[in-house]
Amino acid sequence: MERTVLPNGLTVLSEFVPGVRSVALGAWVRTASLHEAREEMGISHLLEHMVFKGTARRSAHEIAGALESLGGSLDAYTAREHTAFQARVLDEHLMQAADVMADVMFRPALRSEDLALERKVVLEEIAMVDDTPDDLVFELHNEALWGAHPYGYSILGTRETVGAIGIDALRRLHARAYQPGQMVVAASGNLSHEALLGALRATGWGDVPAGAAEAPVAPTPVSAPPSERRVQREGSQVHVVFGSATVPHADPRRHTLVLINTLLGGGMSSRLFQRVREELGLAYSVYTFQSFHVDSGTHGVYLGTSPVNAELAIEAVRGELARLVRDGIPDPEIAMGKQQVKGQITLAMEGVSSRMYRAAAVELFGEPYAGLDDVLAKIDAITPEDVAVCCAAFFAPEQQTLVSLGPT
Repeated sequence: MERTVLPNGLTVLSEFVPGVRSVALGAWVRTASLHEAREEMGISHLLEHMVFKGTARRSAHEIAGALESLGGSLDAYTAREHTAFQARVLDEHLMQAADVMADVMFRPALRSEDLALERKVVLEEIAMVDDTPDDLVFELHNEALWGAHPYGYSILGTRETVGAIGIDALRRLHARAYQPGQMVVAASGNLSHEALLGALRATGWGDVPAGAAEAPVAPTPVSAPPSERRVQREGSQVHVVFGSATVPHADPRRHTLVLINTLLGGGMSSRLFQRVREELGLAYSVYTFQSFHVDSGTHGVYLGTSPVNAELAIEAVRGELARLVRDGIPDPEIAMGKQQVKGQITLAMEGVSSRMYRAAAVELFGEPYAGLDDVLAKIDAITPEDVAVCCAAFFAPEQQTLVSLGPT
C-alpha cells in the first residue's frame, strides 16, 4: 500500500492488485451521524443524497449515467462516523471516475427546489425502514443501547428532523465537512499510485482549498445500563435483538470478538443456528453481528420467530450465551473458528472493493497497515485464554440489552 498527503491536506492511499482489469475508487468524509445535533438528525444522509442532484457541469441524469454508460457504478452511503462515495470502473476509466466524484463532492448545486423533491425520497426511505421490522428493530436497539448518545440516532433521521432541515443548513454542513483535510481517498485494483495521483490532480482534487483540517469532535460514548424493551406491533413474527457495547476498532480484542461471534452465530455450523433452528426449530433466521468504531463497538444477536415461540427462542439464545460464559469454547472448536475466519478474510481480499476498504481503514481508524499474512497471523495468535476473557467480559446474558418488536 502507498500513501501520499497532497498539499491541500487530502490523504490518498492505493494498493495495486495484479490480475484484474478494474479499479475501486472511494472517498470518505469524516462527518456523519455521530457528529449531528439531535435536532438535525439525518442531515449528513440528506446531504449525501443532495450532492447527486446536480452540479454546475452535470444534471442529476448525467451524473447517474456518467459511469453506468461505461459499465461502471457510482454510489454512496452514510455510516455512523463517515460519509462515503465509491466508484467501480474498468482501469481505463479511472480518470472519468475521479472527475465525476470530484464534481459531485466538491461542486454540488444544492438547490432549494431539489431539496423539496429529495426530502420526499428520504421520507420514503424512512417509511420503508418503518415497514421493515427486521430493520427497524436494529434502530430501536441502537436507541436503547446508547441512550442520548449519537450512536443511538437514526442515520436516516426522523420524519420531524428531516422535514425541518433547510437548504442553508445543508450548505453550511457541506462547506464545513467536505474539505480535503477531512477526507481520505483510497483506491485498489489495476492502477499505480502515480496514476491515481495523476488522475486526482487532473480532475481538480488537488486544487480544492485546504479549509479546516480538524474533524468534528464527537461526544464520548457511554452505553446505557442493560435493559429489556418489548415494542408491541402487528405482524406475523417477533424480531429480537440482543447486544452490548464492546471495543473500538483499534483494540486487539477485536479479532477475538470476531472469532467468538463467528462460532456463536456466523453461519450454518454456528452454535445458535444449530441450537435455535436445527435442534429446536424456533426460528428461520438467527445470527450474530458486530461493528467497530473509532471509540467503541457493538456486538449482538438477531432472531426472528413466531409470537408463540418468541419466549422459547429468547431463552434458547440466553442459554447459549450463558454456556459460552460458563464453559468457554473447546480448543478444537476454536481451531475450526480460526480456519473459518481466516478463510472469510482471504476470500474477501480477492475483491478490489474489499482491498479499497482495507486501505481506507488504515487512515480512518489510525492503525498501521497490515498485510494479509499479518492479519491471518493475528487470528492464529488468539489463545483460549483470550477467548475466555472476552466471553466473560461481553457475552453474559445479563449484560445484554434486549429489544423485541412484534405482536405479544
